[in-house]
Amino acid sequence: MHQYGRILKVYNSVVHVSVDGAEMLCKLRGKSMRGRDALLPGDVVRVVCGTDGGGVIEGAEPRTSLLARPRVANLTQIVITVAAASPDPHPLVVSRFLVLAEHSGIQSIVLCINKIDLIDGEAAARLCAPYEAAGYPVLPVSAEEGTGITALRERLSGEITVFAGPSGAGKSSLLNAMDSSLGLAVGAVSEKIGRGRHTTRRAELLPFVGGYVVDTPGFTQQELTGVAADDLADCFPEFLHFPGCRFTPCSHSHEPDCAVKAAAEEGRLACERYDAYIALLKEIRSARK
Repeated sequence: MHQYGRILKVYNSVVHVSVDGAEMLCKLRGKSMRGRDALLPGDVVRVVCGTDGGGVIEGAEPRTSLLARPRVANLTQIVITVAAASPDPHPLVVSRFLVLAEHSGIQSIVLCINKIDLIDGEAAARLCAPYEAAGYPVLPVSAEEGTGITALRERLSGEITVFAGPSGAGKSSLLNAMDSSLGLAVGAVSEKIGRGRHTTRRAELLPFVGGYVVDTPGFTQQELTGVAADDLADCFPEFLHFPGCRFTPCSHSHEPDCAVKAAAEEGRLACERYDAYIALLKEIRSARK
């Protein structure tokens, strides 16, 4: 008789599965389950428990979501984490991660700005404003001082959450601040290159406040794999507030009488967001040539 469990991590041919709150080491049944994406952290699997405390995975349930990079299944929430300073946040980098989150189809997207203690209140308000105007929940936090940690923990309750964002933003530090028993490795930011070293080596689900968090390898760059030029505007939810473009479809770049472009020119749409959109649109088009 089988039981259902959730994969915490996959290491070679050994799969760590949470079954009824206990971690079990499982093997795979059949070669068909050994492909690159056959089993991923987050997958719900059917397990036959053995007498030795281990188990055998017989199959997996259909996925509700799949994040392309890192490869994690069945997420319910993404927390995009950037630093307020050290390294300084670049609007293009922030929007790049938000586009990838939107394109993944996961409904709950939260922007977490760590190291908020390194800037003053006026600068913090300016930093948050474009993304709040876009409709994203924005959480200013400080892993160092504990600011906003309770609010972030409440956001994670009952969810399967992946932390994503550039290296050096302090993702592992935030997880440790919320639960010191996690003991995740934390790396310093390089003064030379202005970003952190990757202290997380592989994606892993960590049980947390009635759900799970995923600590993942940090990335300094994220390619917009799979995002088509025609779909990019859909990844900027605030564009919906500016209907009435003369042409349909409209790329919001060069067309006359474009409502989105006019909103940016008139200050009704944050220039940081519109400029990031144009830069990403050019990047996608160049990659297709």
